[in-house]
Formats: sequence, structure tokens, C-alpha cells
Amino acid sequence: MSRITPFASPLLLGFDAMEKTLERISKASDGYPPYNIERIAADSGAPERLRITLAVAGFSEEELDVSTEENQLLIRGRQAEQGERDYLYRGIASRQFQRTFVLADGMQVLGAGLKNGLLSVDLIRPEPARMVKKINISVSQ
Repeated sequence: MSRITPFASPLLLGFDAMEKTLERISKASDGYPPYNIERIAADSGAPERLRITLAVAGFSEEELDVSTEENQLLIRGRQAEQGERDYLYRGIASRQFQRTFVLADGMQVLGAGLKNGLLSVDLIRPEPARMVKKINISVSQ
């Protein structure tokens, strides 16, 4: 039995890469570190922004990496070993992580900031230019 996907329609041409992206996103369901995504309203002609905020308590700026690769925003954290400690109770996670966000075409990362254990990454979604292109029809005999 073959699997039918939402992108199998003959009217959706060239969306196979999007289908693979959605499959990859559904497999990445790790909940660490927790994050918020908020919309920041446009002001004085600037387009609206999105802000992704991750709870990265215990990570320093040097232990975090924010980068873009193709259409993905990658946020990685790796804490340096602090030597041998004798914990009576250990409830604070100090593990490495990688959080991936798939960006739509045209999305741009404005910058990132670390404050009070929260890493904020600001993105901008510029209004796409509307394109209309006339296709000439050739007549053959």
C-alpha cells in the first residue's frame, strides 16, 4: 500500500522539498531547552518581527552558537566540563542541545542577545514583492 501525502496533488508542483522538511520537523520533538515564539508588531514603517526566546540558564555566550544554514536557524549549546563535583541532588540540566527552526523564504535573522539566562533571536519577515510575469504563447504550425 502506498502512502498518500498532502503534497501528492498534481496541482502542487515542486513542493516535495517542503514535504521532507515537514517530516524532519515532526521527528525533532525534544523539549529541551524550552522556548517561546512571539510576534512583535510593526512600528513606524518597519515590518513585523518574530522573536524566539530560549531558556538557556547556565550557558555563557561562548557556549552558545546561533547560525543559519540554507533555510534553517540552528541554535546549539554546549557547556564546558566543570570538573568533578559532588552533587547531593542534581535537578538543573547541563546537557548539550541543538534546536532547529525552519525559516520561510525571505526570513532574515536580525540578531541575538543573551540576558538573564534567556537567549533571544530576532527575525524579520519582509513583505514579499508581488511579481506578475507575462508568459508568451508560441504558435507552431
